[in-house]
Amino acid sequence: MGRLLIKLIGLILLFLGLYFLGQNIIFVSGYYSFFYRSLPASGSVLAIMSGIFALIFFPRETGNFGWILLGIGIVLVFLSGGVILRPTSLWSFAVAFTAMSLGFKLLNQGRINL
Repeated sequence: MGRLLIKLIGLILLFLGLYFLGQNIIFVSGYYSFFYRSLPASGSVLAIMSGIFALIFFPRETGNFGWILLGIGIVLVFLSGGVILRPTSLWSFAVAFTAMSLGFKLLNQGRINL
């Protein structure tokens, strides 16, 4: 029961850190008058969807190809200009990153070595 509680606390800390880091990221889409300007935005959606589909339904057959598609999709999101990063304080960033790191360590190893 103790290991399950530690893993649950790690998962909660991981999601809490991701939540607080993600609050300062805004994804937007815009209307483009020409088709070629919306290609990075459309390509990012297709690459991310294909990567997730490959990782969920064909993990053994696709190998690292799903992760490569996810990486390409994330790069295309930033190239399309659809991401706005709001300013954040150093304190809130440090707390969120610490919670995320500790949660990941608890989830994987079950202990924290300081």
